[in-house]
Amino acid sequence: MLRAGRIGGQASEAPIWFFAYRGTMPATNLRPAVLAARERLHHERDQVRSLHAAGESGLQVNQRLTALIDGVVLDLYQAALQDLGDAELPSVLALVPHGGYGRGHVAPFSDVDLMLLYAEDAERRVQPLAARLMQDICDSGLTLGQSLRTPSDACRMAFEDVTVFTSLVEARCLAGSERLFARFQERFSGETRRRQRGLVGMIEASRQEERNRYGETVFLLTPHIKRSYGGLRDMQLVRWIGFARYGQRELSALQALGALEEEDRRQLTEAQEFLLRIRNELHFHAGKSHDLLDRFQQVRLADWYGCTGDEGLIPVEQFMRQYFLHTSNVRYAASHFLASAKTRVGLRTFLNAVSSHDVEGDFRVGPQTIGATRRGMEKVARDLSQVLRLMDLANLYDKRIDHRTWSTIRQAMMQTSHFELTPEVRQRFLSLISQPGRLAALLRRLHELRVLEKIIPGFRHARALVQFNEYHKYTVDEHSLRAVEAATEFLDHPGAPGEAYRRVKNKTMLHLALLIHDLGKGYAEDHSEVGARLARETAELLQLSEDDSDLLQRLVHKHLLLSHLAQFRDINDPGVIVDLAFQIGTPEALRMLYVLTCADVTAVGPGALTQWKLEVFTQLYRHAMRQLTGDPLAESSDEEQQRCRAALRQKARSRGDAAWWDRQIEALPPSLLVNGPARQILEDLDRLQNLSRSDVIASARYLPAYRAVEYTVGTFEDIAPGIFHRLTGVLSSQRMDILSARIHTLADGLVWDQFYVHDRDHEGPPDAERLEDVKRRLVQALKHPTSSPPKFARFWNEDHSQRSTELHRPPVQVRIDQNTSERFTIIDVFALDRTGLLYTITRMLFEFGLSVHMAKIGTHLDQVVDVFYVTDQSGLKMTDEHRLQEIREQLFQRIVEFERHGIAS
Repeated sequence: MLRAGRIGGQASEAPIWFFAYRGTMPATNLRPAVLAARERLHHERDQVRSLHAAGESGLQVNQRLTALIDGVVLDLYQAALQDLGDAELPSVLALVPHGGYGRGHVAPFSDVDLMLLYAEDAERRVQPLAARLMQDICDSGLTLGQSLRTPSDACRMAFEDVTVFTSLVEARCLAGSERLFARFQERFSGETRRRQRGLVGMIEASRQEERNRYGETVFLLTPHIKRSYGGLRDMQLVRWIGFARYGQRELSALQALGALEEEDRRQLTEAQEFLLRIRNELHFHAGKSHDLLDRFQQVRLADWYGCTGDEGLIPVEQFMRQYFLHTSNVRYAASHFLASAKTRVGLRTFLNAVSSHDVEGDFRVGPQTIGATRRGMEKVARDLSQVLRLMDLANLYDKRIDHRTWSTIRQAMMQTSHFELTPEVRQRFLSLISQPGRLAALLRRLHELRVLEKIIPGFRHARALVQFNEYHKYTVDEHSLRAVEAATEFLDHPGAPGEAYRRVKNKTMLHLALLIHDLGKGYAEDHSEVGARLARETAELLQLSEDDSDLLQRLVHKHLLLSHLAQFRDINDPGVIVDLAFQIGTPEALRMLYVLTCADVTAVGPGALTQWKLEVFTQLYRHAMRQLTGDPLAESSDEEQQRCRAALRQKARSRGDAAWWDRQIEALPPSLLVNGPARQILEDLDRLQNLSRSDVIASARYLPAYRAVEYTVGTFEDIAPGIFHRLTGVLSSQRMDILSARIHTLADGLVWDQFYVHDRDHEGPPDAERLEDVKRRLVQALKHPTSSPPKFARFWNEDHSQRSTELHRPPVQVRIDQNTSERFTIIDVFALDRTGLLYTITRMLFEFGLSVHMAKIGTHLDQVVDVFYVTDQSGLKMTDEHRLQEIREQLFQRIVEFERHGIAS
């Protein structure tokens, strides 16, 4: 495969060719030198792999591979020169490795970037060699990125395209004319010095764009080891900025210049070794270039690295914690190096002299930064109240803390295990977290400085703590900070979360609860129980009042309650509403829990707080608030139902058979009466009015607010046995994620089933043809039922997702809840989410002789949670404990069998 393209230049200029090539020529047609190169690559790469497996460092492996590539390229170069017969050709060209190859960081299956630099008048002489060398290198088994340029072309392109510039920063001469290469380097370095400020900005912008594509935070749980924040690319950023700003790219040289702190150099070097070794293993294991640290690789590498886990942490969480500690150090060092490089020393000194001022003799505010004076430096190293004072000033003046002050504080925090929480420290911290403005940014600064864990000790345990599941996208500490950020952003939210947040009086306790709500993770015990104890300890450290301490403990201990009830229980059930109100206790606490819930889910990852979830959270919150406040607008459940029924009867008068309408309206379930739009209820019932006992009707409508489709099926209950499991089978087989389902049995044996689904085949509204096809299949499943299970299509990424999840398979759980509802037995099923699972469960419930009245389908961590409100065939709640235990055990065994064999039977 050959790709060639002309890069830059006008029509009158010499062409600059860049080739990306992977050889495909059969071995029988290859030149002897190429065959020898192939054999050498295969043999010596295997030798390097053995050294890697024996524990050789990542950098040494990269250097060995670089030397191997150098040898192969030189052998092919010499063979080509000999065949071409131009003895003087080396005097007018240079072979120039650049990028990672030039740097000497060749991973096992890295691309090889090679520039053929040639004298201005030598293009025709060089082209045959370029073509031959490109062909031979690629046919040897390497993936080559080759360019053919003059020194002036190379320099011009470097300053037009920052990716070319950063690659050429790493250039070295492998063979050919050292003099020609020196001329290029002299010009390149000189132009760089003249353009340094613009280049620093271009490099920063390019790297930021890349971070945005691959993850804007260090703590994204499926990182790209090279391109994600804190990865290898940020180490390279230090080299590129160092060359552009100081004329040096090696860390040791930058430290000698005073541009890079010794501690930063040490941490960058340690992180580089850790990441290079992991990258080498990823490549060797895949047999190709592979830089994504996905969940499957994380589990494998944890074992390869020798992680054994400890109390509360499985091996993969232990391994990824180490990864994130390294990458956070890289992010810290790179960002401060960049910030320092962006301000010229002479200008900085001048501006500081003429436009800075002291604050209380301890701090100095400059045009761009704020820092501690000599006297202040001693204070911030030993007194947390002075660090918090500095934070207040940095926020007030909107200044970055200078690197010297930042490093002093951070080192002091890391070297001293205990700081006294004086009354001033407590007062300053509580004052800081009482205000929404820039709160998340300030807390993040305190966390990076290691100050936050001195005030809230639980944050030390949470640092870089991984939750190994598909649900959470960030580490525990990052999730907690994002939860605070999400809540403060509700200040301007036009909907219910914004209204609730603005009405919260005690924002200090709300923000503190958000900050610590998940700090109980990473222990063997349930994190909500551990969190409640941590909340009590935090309250004691901060000397909170008894009321605030009780409120904080309650919010942390019950932080999942509203979410759980809203997603997995009937939010219109009076028992559910009363339970929530009773456990939370006061309107203010309920309001805070609602905001906490919305912020917590928002902070899980992009798009986690769907409109669907927000609506059920809000509905349950409002129901419970009415229960707590005795709001006169909140009539009793019976009164509200009767009012709704009367309103529907009034609107149905003109629709025909009044007796039929009375019977159906009287049979409508409370949840539909209270929450269903009257117009939609009447339209749906209208379609059922003239339905024959052997007929089935289906309708579909897209709900844009929820990005979901509502499918409604109407028929008579004796149309076919097992109506519900047959309908779920159709929807699942058509690649639908069922979000929830309601099964309504009306008067005269009418059945009205509603399903809310996400169609995986359509990002937005499904087209009319798709809706008609699904409706037709739903009707056919009931009119012409079969005993065979439907065929379930597999999703393109399902095998890979299951492979990673099954390495750490969450246990199947079947729970039976007899306490929440007076009318129904509730069955909760936790299992791996696999196509056909819902059909398997619902078919078995049918075989048990149970009637499903409502189903809610959601996810909890890596598991699907299916919740079924059931009765026996006579419509009564189950009471036989022996029968319930039998159902639980048989359902458990059937699901375990399904997970093992992947069959819906």
